[in-house]
Amino acid sequence: MDRTTPPLRERTAELLELRESVHRGPSERATQAQHAKGKLTARERIDLLFDKGTFTETEGLRRHRATGFGLEARRPHTDGVITGWGRVNGRTAFVYAHDFRIFGGALGEAHAQKIHKLMDLATAAGSPVIGLCDGAGARIQEGVTALAGYGGIFSRNVRNSGVIPQISVIMGPCAGGAAYSPALTDFVFMVRGTSQMFITGPDVVQAVTGEEITMDGLGGADPHSTSSGVAHAVFDDEEECLENVRFLLSLLPSNNRELAPQVAESDPADRRTEALLDLVPADPRASYDVRDVIEEIVDDGFLFEVHENWARNVVCALVRMGGDVTGVIANQPMVQAGALDIQASEKAARFVRFCDSFNIPLLTLVDVPGFLPGVDQEHGGIIRHGAKLLYAYCDATVPRVQLIMRKAYGGAYIVMDSRSIGCDVSFAWPSNEIAVMGAEGAANVVFRREIAASDDPQATREQLVKEYRSELMHPYYAAERGLVDDVIDPAETRARLIDALRTLRRKHADRPSRKHGNQPQ
Repeated sequence: MDRTTPPLRERTAELLELRESVHRGPSERATQAQHAKGKLTARERIDLLFDKGTFTETEGLRRHRATGFGLEARRPHTDGVITGWGRVNGRTAFVYAHDFRIFGGALGEAHAQKIHKLMDLATAAGSPVIGLCDGAGARIQEGVTALAGYGGIFSRNVRNSGVIPQISVIMGPCAGGAAYSPALTDFVFMVRGTSQMFITGPDVVQAVTGEEITMDGLGGADPHSTSSGVAHAVFDDEEECLENVRFLLSLLPSNNRELAPQVAESDPADRRTEALLDLVPADPRASYDVRDVIEEIVDDGFLFEVHENWARNVVCALVRMGGDVTGVIANQPMVQAGALDIQASEKAARFVRFCDSFNIPLLTLVDVPGFLPGVDQEHGGIIRHGAKLLYAYCDATVPRVQLIMRKAYGGAYIVMDSRSIGCDVSFAWPSNEIAVMGAEGAANVVFRREIAASDDPQATREQLVKEYRSELMHPYYAAERGLVDDVIDPAETRARLIDALRTLRRKHADRPSRKHGNQPQ
């Protein structure tokens, strides 16, 4: 036996000391600088994300092997990204977290390979991946190998799309090519004041276009949650943001082969919803907040709204009904009368496709006057963008239940998951009006000559509008033709919807054999 070899206890002590050094990070000064920006360190974020004591790190001792530009003298452990897995509410999830204290969180070859391996592990385990993004983009000193590292991440984002949930949490800069990975994931969360995402920064924008703008004004949380639609949700601090990531994961299945986790029923399924009789005005032109309707019919009045501040004329939310997770899509009469436009169509279409990917049933609440008219909408491509929502619903195989509350006019009625495009069960309230267009507009078209030739055009128009409404727009017209399964008492809405969703929970639909569809762009 070689007496010069240190005993295993000494080797183990060296390991523990090395691990402690890695956990502390590069220096106390770097940690203080991170905190001074109002940001937590990568390890502090991981501690908030996972159940206490459950995180297991992978490749914590990894170091880069690049040379040149002084890199050979700077080889910190982890290479600026912490990877591993843990439990969130008792269920496994995987994470990679950029450590801004090391190379500004910039991605190099070893850094990228750690993320690649982590994503592959998540795929094999069938568990979600969360990216805590706080990095300065590609590591310039490593050149094209850094860019290739991004390519490997992007290809895995696409491969995992619809297979395991992918959540990106922007907690610092995310610029250039780095921004495309979050764009490929299912959800993007941002933090006000510290998160920025953009392809080209303010300096480049000013040099090319002459426009002056701050980093926050260009790619901060608020512009991305209100104007671009890049951010699904924004929060005031990192603690609140990570708590909401944990909550979102509690609503999602671990992968596309499972159903979303059920919880014990905390709100009676047969609870009457008498309040709906007063919440929704009978006058189809009167406004109301559809979120009040959603809160009345879902468990405990709680909804997790997606894109709350973007395309607000449609509401998309994850809720529980009878303990089961359901995706709700609802027209919002408070904004543009609930008409569908380009942004609302895109927002709802992607939400429908996400829910369908992960076996989450769909509930569609309809109160839509049509597609928003206008030159800007037509030239902006409302035809192809509206077709995205139509495609998403037609392609969905999860349980689909529709409730028509008031008006449902024209092509927008068809697009909002009508029976004709595959809705499983359709209900309507006694206030429903399903027609090609409103009675006044229809009368002006159908009876144009009679009105023009009348001695009293106004009186004639009013009479003909009344006749048209009584014959073609009464609340039972669609039910008589099998386009609505039942006209229900609004007070029974919750009970009827939950019963339908439970009945359809194990729905199976065969798809035609094909590589994939070619959805509208």
